Amino acid sequence: MKKQNVIYEDDDIIVLNKDAHILSIPDRYQTNKFNLKSYLEKEYNDIFVIHRLDKDTSGLICFAKNEMAHRELSLQFQERRVKKVYHLFCDGHPLTDSGIIDEPILKRTDGKGIIHKKGKPSRSLYEIIKKFRFNSLLQFELLTGRTHQARIHAAHIGCPLMVDPMYGNREYFYLSEIKKKYRAGKNKEEQPLLRRTPLHARLLEFKHPASNKTMEFTADYPKDLRALEKQLTKWSSL
Repeated sequence: MKKQNVIYEDDDIIVLNKDAHILSIPDRYQTNKFNLKSYLEKEYNDIFVIHRLDKDTSGLICFAKNEMAHRELSLQFQERRVKKVYHLFCDGHPLTDSGIIDEPILKRTDGKGIIHKKGKPSRSLYEIIKKFRFNSLLQFELLTGRTHQARIHAAHIGCPLMVDPMYGNREYFYLSEIKKKYRAGKNKEEQPLLRRTPLHARLLEFKHPASNKTMEFTADYPKDLRALEKQLTKWSSL
């Protein structure tokens, strides 16, 4: 992890722009794998987990440095007083430019979530940021915090993430899918333009646990999503 990953820090909290492919907390079975909580504990000793991002998700994540901050922020998350906004690069286009998805999510025993009437209430606000020929860049504000909620709700409206082996159509995305005359080069195999779920925690807003001041943070796209957006704009604009 690099210093530029730190968005904000004080005596109570630390906010990071997490890179993709990094765990938020230790793996249950392979505890020696690099993860943010263990990394921060080496410097700060006490680090408290407030929320998590999936391994392949990039963007904003906040940790508490003491029990007071952990208690206060955990309560804000529990009472849904935290604003969480994600950006998603998706297949297809929603039927409307904006809307609310109010569909319960049930977690199966294999870890996959499905839309089901017996599931937990799950609500997402969405809007289109940009349309491409066959894809969309969407913004989701999660009003609840179910596991894989953005991925499940996006797929439900016909716009699964461009790469999502669990809820989408493919494991990798290649430039040749949008660039008709793409050539990989002599005796070379085309490499994927995107190798992970293109989900980015773009904005996080909450009340500071000590001062009660409203804190709003935004995180820029990492290199892979900047490259994806550039290529979509170049080869797949409407």
